[in-house]
Formats: sequence, structure tokens, C-alpha cells
Amino acid sequence: MRLTVIGCAGSFPGPDSPASCYLVEADGFRMLLDLGNGALGVLQRHAGLYDIDAICLSHLHGDHCLDMSSYWVARTYAPGGPKPPVPVYGPAGTAGRLARAQGTDAAQDMSAAFTFETLTPGTRRIGPFQITLDHVNHPVETFGFRLESRGRALAYSADTGESAALVRLASGADLLLCEASYADGAPNPPDVHLTGRQAGEHAARAGAGQLVLTHLVPWNDQAATLAEAAGAFGGPLSLAASGRSFDLS
Repeated sequence: MRLTVIGCAGSFPGPDSPASCYLVEADGFRMLLDLGNGALGVLQRHAGLYDIDAICLSHLHGDHCLDMSSYWVARTYAPGGPKPPVPVYGPAGTAGRLARAQGTDAAQDMSAAFTFETLTPGTRRIGPFQITLDHVNHPVETFGFRLESRGRALAYSADTGESAALVRLASGADLLLCEASYADGAPNPPDVHLTGRQAGEHAARAGAGQLVLTHLVPWNDQAATLAEAAGAFGGPLSLAASGRSFDLS
């Protein structure tokens, strides 16, 4: 299993990265976790535009899904005719949300490019991946993920405040890709995002093998975020960066 960070900026694209998007590959199958604003361009450096086999959207905030609109255009108006629909897995209402972003109220208008399946907590199979999902703590319905393939496990927090579900999803995972949007000491509201320290605490409780901090808000000091996490997690620790890859095999 291989993880490539396409975009890791939190809330909006930063100067060095698009918003959230992660390419996960196993056995020749390519799946995206989220496709936030700015990500489609960078994605083409790492995969063919029409080589994506499935897309999972953790939630429907723009920084995690808005480049689906651009991808709809690319697949619908491709030279030689529309490309076959790609399966899209997302929270309830995903088709309508994306249709409105594209400027139409008719979700069926997206069907030339995508088929839609609604995510629910539990375990399902997508390609070579066994995927376990649970709700995490964010103002809209949001899913955290655990992906397993060939004895390796990757956990993805999506956007969340403190979450027992995230600890369960990341239990014993080889790598936890965890958001760290907030700075310690600020008046942070609950159940929205994590600080670097809180991300480290979740990884430590889960016994994760490696922690990669993501959803890095451009105005925060990333070195300080990393230091906060290091105070709580003693394992391998790093910051996500657009274009960085992790081989879990």
C-alpha cells in the first residue's frame, strides 16, 4: 500500500499545497481520499487524469470535495467522449452537494462522470482495500477511515475534534494521517479540529506506528505544530507535504 499526499493544506489551499487530497494505491488500484480545492492539478503529477478507480469523500466541506466539480468537467468533456463513471463514496447528500457546486440542482447531471454510494459506519470492501469507517467529531457528518491491505493499515482522521472513534480506527495502524489544524493555547472551540498535541495523544493511545500531521492551516507555525505533537507521541513523526509519499509495504 502506498500513500501519496496530493494536498494537505487546511481550510483553503496554501502557497505550497492544495487542500485535502490523498492518493492511496494497492495492487494497481488507485483511490482518492478527498478531493479538495486545488487538488486536481497536482494529482496529475502522480496519476493519469482518467486512472482513478474510486473516490472516498470524508465530508462535504469545500476544502475536501470542491475539486470534484473540476473532475466532473474533465471526465464529462474528455476528448473522444465521456469517460466511464467513477464510483464516489460519501456522506448522505453527496450527489446533490456536488451538483450545486457545479451550478445545477439536478444530482443526476453528475451521473455522466460519477456513481454515488452513501457511507455508513462499519466495514466495506473497495477494490483491494478493507475499509472501516466511523463518525468523528466535526460540525457536519464526517467519517474517519481505516484502510487495510495485505496486512498493512492506514488510518485517516479527516477533520475532527477529540474522538474516541479515531483512536479505535487507528489502533495498531502502521500510519496515522491525522489533522492538526489548531495551535495549543488558542481559544479553540471543541469538536472541530485537533492541535498538534492532541493529534500526538490520539496516535499514542492508538499505538500507531507512525504519525503524519496534515490539514495544516497556512497561517499556523508548522514547526510549532510538530513540536506539540512530539511532546505527546514518541514514535516516528513528520509533517505532510504535497508530493510526499509513504510506502507501507
